[in-house]
Amino acid sequence: MTGAGSDEAPDAVTPLDQVLAQASSGAARRLLPGSASLRFAGALARRPRLVATRLGALAAELGRIAVGGSDIAPARGDRRFSDPAWTQNPVLRRVVQAYLATGRTAEGLVEDVPMEWSDAEELKFAVSNLVDAASPSNNPLLSPVAWKAAIDSGGANLVTGPRNLIRDMSSAPRVPSMVDPKAYQVGGDLAVTPGAVVLRTPMLEVIQYRPQTETVHEVPLLIIPPTINKYYVLDLAPGRSLIEYLVQQGQQVFVISWRNPDARHSKWGIDAYAQGILDAFDAVDKITGVDSAHVVAACSGGLLACLTAAHRAAVGRIDRLASLSLLVTMIDQSKAGVTSAAMNEETAAQAVAKSRRKGYLDGRNLAEVFAWLRPNDLIWNYWINNYLQGKQPPKFDILYWNADTTRMAASLHRDFVDAALHNKLARPGGVSVLGTEADLSSITVDSYVVAGSADHICPWVNCYRSGQLLGGKVRFVLSTNGHIAALVNPPGNRKSSYQVSDDNRLDATQWRQTAPTEQGSWWPDYAGWLRDRSGAEKPAPAVLGNAEYRPLEEAPGSYVLDK
Repeated sequence: MTGAGSDEAPDAVTPLDQVLAQASSGAARRLLPGSASLRFAGALARRPRLVATRLGALAAELGRIAVGGSDIAPARGDRRFSDPAWTQNPVLRRVVQAYLATGRTAEGLVEDVPMEWSDAEELKFAVSNLVDAASPSNNPLLSPVAWKAAIDSGGANLVTGPRNLIRDMSSAPRVPSMVDPKAYQVGGDLAVTPGAVVLRTPMLEVIQYRPQTETVHEVPLLIIPPTINKYYVLDLAPGRSLIEYLVQQGQQVFVISWRNPDARHSKWGIDAYAQGILDAFDAVDKITGVDSAHVVAACSGGLLACLTAAHRAAVGRIDRLASLSLLVTMIDQSKAGVTSAAMNEETAAQAVAKSRRKGYLDGRNLAEVFAWLRPNDLIWNYWINNYLQGKQPPKFDILYWNADTTRMAASLHRDFVDAALHNKLARPGGVSVLGTEADLSSITVDSYVVAGSADHICPWVNCYRSGQLLGGKVRFVLSTNGHIAALVNPPGNRKSSYQVSDDNRLDATQWRQTAPTEQGSWWPDYAGWLRDRSGAEKPAPAVLGNAEYRPLEEAPGSYVLDK
């Protein structure tokens, strides 16, 4: 998934841990900030001249629009108004111009009024969502796309569109479907890299992948995926799988596949997941015969990987970590967007209480929150496709994975929200893991940190600052695209590029201005970085597992199929 980026961070961004709190509240509470709105209204009332100036300018512009003298036009690349009728039909052109002028006035008022950072972020988000929702492109009576669909289909879209709407709104997450749920089969179309489950516990499966080269590097690699989605985002279709790519580079690759928890697993918190990671490490060590392994971790899995690594450092076992790679992982969550602004003690307490009563946080609630962070791309785009045109959404593997949601155990939800509330992960000793205080500066191994320039969940600036918390040498990579597309970035994509540097002492803005840009995917750079730290080559093992860890079933295993 991608989003609009900037030199600093995308406009609508939210740290993962803090969106976990917002997922427990209703849509109205998330989109309409009550107390911030009241403070904004009071500030406007004290500035009548400012309001009069803005409204006067809007009235003048509407007058020019009415007589055809306005030059307001949609931004280049605004797909909402790509149909020629929006600019060629005089009535529709005036409708679009009036909409754009009014929207700019509303957003300008928010910009003009000085407010606390948190209030400003909430108001910007709310006004932006309201402006997006009011777009004439979403109106079935105005949209030329809807009228053309009615003519082309003989009116069939007038039947299929409402039917699609009823289907989507009848169950959570109550947003337009972004992909046909029958478009793919896990283990058939996706997650098909050959391998086997070599460890199964109540919490996780460990999958070992079958070598595809005659020799392999000595030091193995363990992938720790997010805990709120399934691991196969890193093993999509052949040719788009990071796991497949690393196996083909001669790496010995293992991955954790988390169980989809339910109410029975409500007490699984950070300590339980850290212990699960240590259990997976032990299996990898014993199977490969090497007392060390690389770790590659993504998003929330990266948070757990860092905390587990800090625990190992505290007990004198950091030597078992060959390197640490963090993919779109944000540890430093200070000033990271609208949900950070909306986060407070009351919101956090309500979120934790709700998931505690249920035993878990429902992943469908998270899917709804994520969709509303980028409504034009993830709500209104599919509103037009599914309901106005009456079509099924196109086939796209990333969106299929995104819709294959998982739950989060209540205790892990509580621990993440508590850590996010006061940015505890960024403070030495702020979080305790398995009886030890976590200090990320004690992670002295080499690290490879990847961020997405248009990431709306983990802003690249925060990912960069997170890398500065680690105690070893850090190679930082800023890839094009958003939270997931930055990772699903196979070689051969001419549109991709990345900035990379081994010097992360600069602040984020200076780093962006000075780091060299490379064309293509960062995957080959990463493969070379790993190769330099993976020891000698040896003949590839003929069988998976060993006498203690015998293969239980073929990849992708059973846990990934749990709904």
